[in-house]
Amino acid sequence: MSEQTPSNAVSATADSTRGDIGRRIAQRREELGLTREEAASRAGAAPGYVQYLEEQSTAMPGTAVLIRLADALQTSVAALRGGDADLPPGIGRAARHPELIELSAEECRTRLSRHGVGRIAMDTPDGPIIVPLNYTVIDGAVMFRTAPDAVPATAVGAHVAFEVDHIDEALSQGWSVLIRGFAQAVTDPDAVRRLTELAYSGPWAGGERDVWVRLEPVETTGRRIAVR
Repeated sequence: MSEQTPSNAVSATADSTRGDIGRRIAQRREELGLTREEAASRAGAAPGYVQYLEEQSTAMPGTAVLIRLADALQTSVAALRGGDADLPPGIGRAARHPELIELSAEECRTRLSRHGVGRIAMDTPDGPIIVPLNYTVIDGAVMFRTAPDAVPATAVGAHVAFEVDHIDEALSQGWSVLIRGFAQAVTDPDAVRRLTELAYSGPWAGGERDVWVRLEPVETTGRRIAVR
């Protein structure tokens, strides 16, 4: 009987062999919806070389290559090198003629997508607070895990707001989606088991975070900044 390597094990192995630049190249390429062949064509490089950069931790592309890749991926050399990793988003300059556009409900749902990192706003005994957390969208509701004594756990049984956004530094564009709703703890064992199976990722903060919270949207709004 043959054995198969679990997909998550393959992913973990691949991540362990990637360098920081390679991960950033792959992430930006996937954000733009480009294949390796398309990215390579834009950068004037061979697809095999792009694959090498993305997958090998020892890859050290020269400045000229990084400039071409950054241009092809609509980003900067500093971003590919991780030079802005510890800086807040939106440090670039605004476009000359930006336009603020309201998003439809369908566009909001599309941008919210299935997972990511957002911010939840809630009232606490010490006053209002906003904290980041990673989430998954399951059955149209925002789901996240937390610990019983963590700040996000105080959202249970309360009306809260949840926001996600994305900033494109290179193009001075971006969008945000805001959800208002009621947070409830998920306690049914079968439901918890299903959520755990469907979750895209475990909590980035690590630790024992086995309290599932469901945020059912009551109102969803969004806006995007476009450049004429």
